[in-house]
Amino acid sequence: MASMKLATALCLFSVTFAACSGSADPPVAKSGSTAATPPRGSQTLPIPNSSTAPQSPARGASVGLVWESPEHWAEEAPSSNMRRTQFRVAGPEGDAECVVYYFGPGQGGDPASNATRCAKQFSQPDGRPSTDVMSVITLEGSSVAVSIVEVTGIYDGGMTGPIDAPNYMLLGGIAQGPDASWFFKFIGPEPTIRAERENFLEMMRSIRTDG
Repeated sequence: MASMKLATALCLFSVTFAACSGSADPPVAKSGSTAATPPRGSQTLPIPNSSTAPQSPARGASVGLVWESPEHWAEEAPSSNMRRTQFRVAGPEGDAECVVYYFGPGQGGDPASNATRCAKQFSQPDGRPSTDVMSVITLEGSSVAVSIVEVTGIYDGGMTGPIDAPNYMLLGGIAQGPDASWFFKFIGPEPTIRAERENFLEMMRSIRTDG
């Protein structure tokens, strides 16, 4: 497992709500991505001034969240300023994507409201509300408070839709940082997400504060 430190920055998003709200990303492409994997190792992300745009990953920050990511996940340069870091994850039915968001001190909303926003990006074949089928648990074994959201169904792509992506799954992690929540959104074809579920949970358990 590779150690990563990320200081301040599951479905792009307004700073008034969290990672599974408004500007969720569309489904990722099938396997075959050629994005380069940057060198692994200890990294941190600076907490941006609330009046400026988020910065690219940089080394040397002293406070934030630290975690260990699976070695076979391909780290990519963030595709937007709202993303603190992102990973491409190959799987049996196409690639999935794991994105980390941080919106600034006090921003992002509470775990319950974010879980609901995640669920509302999905519809169910039988017409039930996705909030009826989603799962929300408190992760055990982590040194910071972490909530895990799981939902499956037909993914609508969020604000970047409309699209119809059946048999999709979202694993969302909401981790309490020093001054706000951090959001981990793992989205993709259900077989791919299920195959990597334990790796995602292990990464979430490794989260701790630094500094």
